[in-house]
Amino acid sequence: WTAPGARCCVSPGPEATSAPAHSPNDLSAPRNRPEGKVLETVGVFEAPKQHGKYETGQLFLHSVFGYRGIVLFPWQARLYDRDVASPVTEKSENATGHGSKEVKGKTHTYYQVLIDARDCPHISQRSQTEAVTFLANHDDSRALYAIPGLDYVSHEDILPYSSTDQVPIQHELFERFLMYDQTKVPPFVARDTLCAWQEKNHPWLELSDVHRETTENIRVTVIPFYMGMREAQNSHVYWWRYCIRLENLDSEVVQLRERHWRIFSLSGTLETVRGRGVVGREPVLSKEQPAFQYSSHVSLQASSGHMWGTFRFERPDGSHFDVRIPPFSLESNKDEKTPPSGLHW
Repeated sequence: WTAPGARCCVSPGPEATSAPAHSPNDLSAPRNRPEGKVLETVGVFEAPKQHGKYETGQLFLHSVFGYRGIVLFPWQARLYDRDVASPVTEKSENATGHGSKEVKGKTHTYYQVLIDARDCPHISQRSQTEAVTFLANHDDSRALYAIPGLDYVSHEDILPYSSTDQVPIQHELFERFLMYDQTKVPPFVARDTLCAWQEKNHPWLELSDVHRETTENIRVTVIPFYMGMREAQNSHVYWWRYCIRLENLDSEVVQLRERHWRIFSLSGTLETVRGRGVVGREPVLSKEQPAFQYSSHVSLQASSGHMWGTFRFERPDGSHFDVRIPPFSLESNKDEKTPPSGLHW
């Protein structure tokens, strides 16, 4: 059995194992082994939690991208799902003139996680592994720095497992953030450095709103993050990062060809952005690799705004269709905090 789109499989016993070493879906680093002969043991699967949340130190396999990871801490987000009918389905016009259904946000658990560095090369075609970026601490208003292998994962994306390995995840921050304690379940507990880092960078890490909409079996999920404000040429420039996941819920192969964004700023400007693909790519979404995830950035000369738009996809027969990007707000933090603190210990 294989998880949907995952690069792991389960033997008849309870152990979670990686795929054959020659496969592009391999969970482990490439090794010189006979083709298709070896399954490498990762750990023992546990039953996914239907209720409650996973604790710091929980090992997991990502059910969509298949990488090994470990939970750092949970976030409570408001999920605005336009695929779920609201009690009131009237159309409303927002400040941008973009008609949409009124949707109520439901609380949903997401997790800040570390990705195993050994798996990053195998998921690079489907997901950017440097999911978290910050504004730099100096005067260059366009400078960003990234923390590689840090992701946000929805509760249902987690396939929990346990391992007897004291360092089961390879990541530069693993041993800085977590330590092994065999008396605990899970046996990895937060160090003071993790607690201090979370507290100091809370406003820049916080995941508060998630937006989701499905068009013709293509689901688009958007998570915006406020990154802070910089002064440039006697004006204020506000920055946001947004993470987008595209998922093909059907068996038909489709390819993303174009993006079309509308960006409304509270200052009164409305910008239109068109272009080929996303982040220089035109990803193919298939039954074998149904999802693609990427991050990008946007800046406004106002403290808030909205974004919405469409992705144009192509079918195997050459026909095209547009997939809606759910409209989402760009809101700045009301109380400006000090600039984010990175990896300077």
